[in-house]
Amino acid sequence: MFTQRQLMRAVPRWTAQLKTPTQRRLASHVPSTGSSTENAFVRERRAVKDHAAGSAELWRKISLYGIPASLLLAGLNAYNLWNQHWEHWSHMPPLEERTEYPFQNIRTRNFPWGDGDKTIFWNPMVNYHNKDKTS
Repeated sequence: MFTQRQLMRAVPRWTAQLKTPTQRRLASHVPSTGSSTENAFVRERRAVKDHAAGSAELWRKISLYGIPASLLLAGLNAYNLWNQHWEHWSHMPPLEERTEYPFQNIRTRNFPWGDGDKTIFWNPMVNYHNKDKTS
C-alpha cells in the first residue's frame, strides 16, 4: 500500500521531467590552447592549474625520495646514539656500588602493583633501590 502511494505521487514528476526539453550547454565548450576566443579568466585559471600540477609533482617527489632518506639518516643517528649511551654505561660502576642519595626513590607509600617498591617504568639495568642503603 505504501509503495503504491509513493509511485502514484512520483508519476506526475516523472512525466513533467520527460516533457521538458533538455537544456543546451552552450558555455561549456573548452577552447583549445591559444584560441582567439580565450579570455583572461580562462588563461588565469589554466595558469593556476599548471602551477598546481607542478607543485603537486614537487611534493610527490619530496614524499617519495626525501622522506625515506631523512628517516634512514635519523634512524642511523638514533642507532649510533643508542650504542654510545650503553658504551658509556658499561664504564660506570655496578648499580650496587653507586651512591644512593636520600632524594632518590622516595616512597611515601607502596605502589599498588608488584612488590610495591618498583615504579611502572622500572628497568633493572638502570634502576636500583636498596631500602636499607641511604646516605
